[in-house]
Amino acid sequence: MKTKKIAAAAAVGFLLGAAGAAQAQVALAEGFNNVPALAGAGWTFRNTSTSPGTNWFQGNAGIFVAQSGAPDAYVAANFLGTTGLTGAVSTWLITPQLVLDATSTVSMVVQVGGQGFLDTLQVMLSTTGTAPADFSPIGSFSASANAGWVPLSFSTLLTVTSPAYVALRYVVDDVAVNGNYLGIDNLVVTAVPEPVSALLFGLGLAGLAGGACVRARRRLAV
Repeated sequence: MKTKKIAAAAAVGFLLGAAGAAQAQVALAEGFNNVPALAGAGWTFRNTSTSPGTNWFQGNAGIFVAQSGAPDAYVAANFLGTTGLTGAVSTWLITPQLVLDATSTVSMVVQVGGQGFLDTLQVMLSTTGTAPADFSPIGSFSASANAGWVPLSFSTLLTVTSPAYVALRYVVDDVAVNGNYLGIDNLVVTAVPEPVSALLFGLGLAGLAGGACVRARRRLAV
């Protein structure tokens, strides 16, 4: 009897621990198979460049191919974000609203055209809206040489669970001297289950284990 009680209690403790240490869930996974369709799926495109030109667009397989999927299945931006021969490029691709927390991460792979022209990606987060002023940086990547697909992962820097937006911002300081081409593939944003869900799950397990103890006592009493 005592042995069965200890075993049941140990099982409850283990399962509650597993429930409390909730595994990361995918809040958003995007392989950019169809960039023009993103706007209809709640994504926001903005161009705050000097003399705005093109925004983010479907990848060009003639420059380099996607990490996975179809050859052009990635999203790209380039120096034509401004129509001027000089000036800055600042093009934004903003996710739909997500629910994120302190454990959430933003991961992707990035590749640049290189050839000595510096390309920069800023990964940014907002909990208030999708205007550029709402966002704060959580990470960045800059390169002037093509090193293939480079994996990146950044923490959201949140301290509480909150609705939030993630922005991918392509930045060139002056197209007279910098800026070529940058692509992003396989964007994944993670979140975790609500703590109360894990607690309820644990309580349910405790109830099941408690029932097992009662049945064990009854069997011993027969």
